[in-house]
Amino acid sequence: MSTCEFKVPFKGSAEEIMNKAKDAVESQGGTFNGDLVSGDFNVSLLSNKVSGKYLVEGNEMTLTIFEKPMFIPCNAIESFLIKKLS
Repeated sequence: MSTCEFKVPFKGSAEEIMNKAKDAVESQGGTFNGDLVSGDFNVSLLSNKVSGKYLVEGNEMTLTIFEKPMFIPCNAIESFLIKKLS
């Protein structure tokens, strides 16, 4: 499986973006671990696991997806996450 990496710029505080990210993952039954700087997450998508990590630097969150279903392209995951975090 290929790794996806993308940057999500955000307005507001790191705490606000972290709360949105945590809510998005946990609302899908996933787990979200970390702090205002870095961490990891796991969530089930169509009975398949999506796992990744995040890093917050300034007003930008870098997301790295290292496990995903091969039939879901990186740009679909990126679009979904940007929509949830906006």
